[in-house]
Amino acid sequence: MKILGIDTSSNASSVAVIEDNKLVCEYTVNTKTTHSQKLMPMIENMLSMSEVDIKDIDAIAISIGPGSFTGLRIGMATAKAIAHVNNLPIIGVNSLEILSGNMNLCDKKICSILDAQRNQVYTGRYKFENGSIVEIQPVDVVEIESLLEEIYNDSEEWILVGEAVYKYEDKIKEIKNIKTPAPSHNVTKASSLCSIAKEKYNKNIDIYNCYDINPMYIRKSQAEVQYEEKMKRLKNDK
Repeated sequence: MKILGIDTSSNASSVAVIEDNKLVCEYTVNTKTTHSQKLMPMIENMLSMSEVDIKDIDAIAISIGPGSFTGLRIGMATAKAIAHVNNLPIIGVNSLEILSGNMNLCDKKICSILDAQRNQVYTGRYKFENGSIVEIQPVDVVEIESLLEEIYNDSEEWILVGEAVYKYEDKIKEIKNIKTPAPSHNVTKASSLCSIAKEKYNKNIDIYNCYDINPMYIRKSQAEVQYEEKMKRLKNDK
């Protein structure tokens, strides 16, 4: 079984193909270039260099978020288009679960974090049991100080993984029971996405078609918040 994975939930764009338990190819670019500029060329180049035909793909794995609103929409639209044209199922995996998948041999509790702006992070907590990811606490958006205080008060050692570890590095290094992984583990990888998606597919969970899958939005976008505030001001001025 071949799965094409697409992740655009953060600054990094990542695409990969796995065949059963083997990674066939992976392409990750972590630059400021927009996802709309780099995603399709990445997919096309990766498949071409790996001599994989899109017709050989059996399913699409997509990061549903949380994360960048624009990035999620671009990745989702691309996955839906490919799935529609090729009549493929889509497997949805949240971005924080993908980050935890980078730590698959870890025997400690894992807290995945992505920047949510305004001193907040998207977070999910996981651990591995018998080689499978187990959710300890569902996806949420919290103040970084509250999250770090909660982990500090826990007696166990935690692994903090994700792009937000760099933004809050000074705060994180003060917490003695927190460890952070190598830089290569702090981006959402399409290979981890594919591996988790394969397990979900085998369990027949989180499988969609191109019409019924949608991004996971934990909160409203900044544009929506600003629009609502503007409408409230206009209403109050009347």
